[in-house]
Amino acid sequence: MRLALALAVALAAVVAAVAARPGAGEPVAGAVTIAWGGDTVLGSTYGLPPQEGRSLLVHVAPLFRAADIGFVNLEEALSNGSPAKCAPGSTDCFAFGAPMTYASALPASGIRIVNLANNHAADYGTAGEASTLVALKRAGVAWTGKPGQIQLLDANGVRVAFLGFAPYPWASRLDRIPQAVALVKRAAAKADVVVVAIHAGAEGSTANHVPQGTEYYLGENRGNSRAFTHAVIDAGADLVVGSGPHVVRGVQWYHDRLIAYSLGNLAGWHTFGLEGTLSESAVLSVTLGRDGRIRRGHWTSLELEDPGIPELDSGDTSLTLVNQLSKSDFGSTAARFTSTGSLVVPR
Repeated sequence: MRLALALAVALAAVVAAVAARPGAGEPVAGAVTIAWGGDTVLGSTYGLPPQEGRSLLVHVAPLFRAADIGFVNLEEALSNGSPAKCAPGSTDCFAFGAPMTYASALPASGIRIVNLANNHAADYGTAGEASTLVALKRAGVAWTGKPGQIQLLDANGVRVAFLGFAPYPWASRLDRIPQAVALVKRAAAKADVVVVAIHAGAEGSTANHVPQGTEYYLGENRGNSRAFTHAVIDAGADLVVGSGPHVVRGVQWYHDRLIAYSLGNLAGWHTFGLEGTLSESAVLSVTLGRDGRIRRGHWTSLELEDPGIPELDSGDTSLTLVNQLSKSDFGSTAARFTSTGSLVVPR
């Protein structure tokens, strides 16, 4: 009872704080607002948060509810008893999986769709992949990122196509750009707005920058983020959002479309490292018109507090970081956010 009361008080405070932040804005007619968060682990063998994951997302739920469509990278399987990929007692293998009932935390927190194109989606094998889809369907949550998948959602009379890509056989392939281009072209023919999620790049506290060329991590091809994102925008994507490195990366304009290469970790109960930039995160809200043009955007800085709970960061550390990284990596094509987090949209 005390926990429920404490969470209710905390949620009321967060709602008031979010409403007071610049950039919340009024709805835009004929447009859709999408809020993207990064890597999300609702629970795992490393620990299960109270209230089937709702307590983990209590501080960021208002950000997703304020959007038309909340979208995150679900970095795990939802499974009841499927065998994990890791051998018992392994210290260098990590398998992320929460009970199927934890899917209910997603819609309760304003998250309407998840990306399943990532390296942990198959941690519990094909049975775990199947149970994840069952759990999401029961919870009323859409998903994207399966091979060849185009997920369509409607909001405010705008049809949005969501696609997810990662360099794994259980996902639409990030490392096969011609195939990705063909899939995005099909999506653009079906929808007003096309949103692409990528799970790409090296990992860790030294992976903040987006390099030229293909990235590798532990010998694994993690894709060429620059080449891939530019190719899918040329094919018709209007917004590209990223996850995977577990740290914030820069944001770039390309042909008047926005690429957010990584927002870091959104949430993970005893799952992610929290040292230095590994604890810096954000929710990026972007409003797009039916023509795919970005009307406005807002960066809300977060900081993960032990054991991995995202909280609003009044110091805006990740906002300062993303502006620095964007300028360093992309120069004249860098996106810029004001001191209040509003995206500066080129006119």
